Amino acid sequence: MFELETAPIPQKLRRIAIDPVSRVEGHGKVTILLDDDDKVHQVRLHIVEFRGFEIFIKGRPYWEVPVTVQRLCGICPVSHHLAAVKAMDIIAGAPKIPPTAEKLRRLMHYGQILQSHALHFYYLSSPDLLLGFDCDVARRNIVGVIAANPEVATQGVLLRKYGQEIIRITSGKRIHGTGAIPGGMNKTLTKAERDEFRAQADQMVAWAAHAVQLCKELYATDPRFYYGFGDAPSSMMSLVNAEGGLDLYHGGLRVKDVDGRIIFDHVDYSTYDHLIREEAKPWSYMKFPHLNALGPEKGWYKVGPLARVQAADFITSPLAEKARQDLVSRTSTHMEHGALVYHLARLIEMLHATEMIRELLDDPDITGSDILADFGPQQHEAVGVIEAPRGTLFHHYRVNDEGQVEYCNLIVSTTNNNQAMNTAIRHVAVNHLNGRTVTEGLLNHIEVAIRAYDPCLSCATHAVGKMPLEVELFDAEGALLSRLSKNAGGIA
Repeated sequence: MFELETAPIPQKLRRIAIDPVSRVEGHGKVTILLDDDDKVHQVRLHIVEFRGFEIFIKGRPYWEVPVTVQRLCGICPVSHHLAAVKAMDIIAGAPKIPPTAEKLRRLMHYGQILQSHALHFYYLSSPDLLLGFDCDVARRNIVGVIAANPEVATQGVLLRKYGQEIIRITSGKRIHGTGAIPGGMNKTLTKAERDEFRAQADQMVAWAAHAVQLCKELYATDPRFYYGFGDAPSSMMSLVNAEGGLDLYHGGLRVKDVDGRIIFDHVDYSTYDHLIREEAKPWSYMKFPHLNALGPEKGWYKVGPLARVQAADFITSPLAEKARQDLVSRTSTHMEHGALVYHLARLIEMLHATEMIRELLDDPDITGSDILADFGPQQHEAVGVIEAPRGTLFHHYRVNDEGQVEYCNLIVSTTNNNQAMNTAIRHVAVNHLNGRTVTEGLLNHIEVAIRAYDPCLSCATHAVGKMPLEVELFDAEGALLSRLSKNAGGIA
């Protein structure tokens, strides 16, 4: 196994590795350096895989991109599909699509938000929250949740299934569909399909509301712990609509500082590359974005549910807005930064998604037939941005006169949260591991903080320059015969 550490471990420090981090999408590990007294000296989240999508998409025709780039992930393909197609609308000469097409895309997107948030909470995180961080590892999984809380587990399964079916009907498949095309959509929603979903919508809203209440009641048992765990104070970024409300499909960029003051507002996201810079570090393939004006030390930020419900002035659906108000009223600054608060914010968004699905199903436009725009002059460059389940997702493309992609840059939601996750796990290590004999349950506290961000690690990694690599050759008895290393500059 090769390591991404480029510097030797300081003398008298021992290294503990959590490899791999479990119950997340993709592959990552955590390294912790401790001294003889079990005092924590360093904690890092390493992303040890890379994806080359920004490179191998080059040369492909632009109309293939919305279908191709979603292969980044099997959990959030809809997000990449829609972010890419929003850029390709502009390149194809159709920046404004018909109302029915946009509402079908929004329906698909809310189905994605619902299924992803349900998957994360019920399948990946509820074992920690409902069974305990220190629960026997053999029970701390979805099977254990089913045994202990069968009604809650069943609701989670059916909520996710409903979201997946919304995706299947609007995009053609549950995973890697083709529904959104440059200029609109390639299929309509029939009245029979609409009626079938509408018959179940009220139940989905009720179950989502129950999940929010369940989380609030759990956190009320020990607010100091649940709201303070994995504290990572930072700025927060999301899209908001023209009135400052939460909009997961479109809007302008808003950033609030650590205390909730607006740094910039309603910024055209096509100018993102003037606002954000990305930094590479030798021990991870995932980049570290920051706000250009503030620099890498002070300019890192959070995205995703916790950022969105606090950056927005309101949520447009009533039940989710009531839950949002309850959350932001907890502090005088209206800004929560604890990692576990992501779960509550995520469930508020899941509730919002079910409310918006119901609202869209009641809209007469949703079964309309006008789903493709009239095309005008084509463009050579465009940016598409959407609020994916894990946070703000940027897709940037340039094409040549033949319509072939010449440039692609992706800043994925989890990449935006990279520094926040590293800060959160350091906070947990110092507060829960420092000076204590390390056990599996204590190490799970580190994983709990990472899982709270719902990271999609395979989405978030791209090659930057040359890849660092270390290859070791062993004989049959395990003796090291030779080693070859290559640094990030490509020098062996």
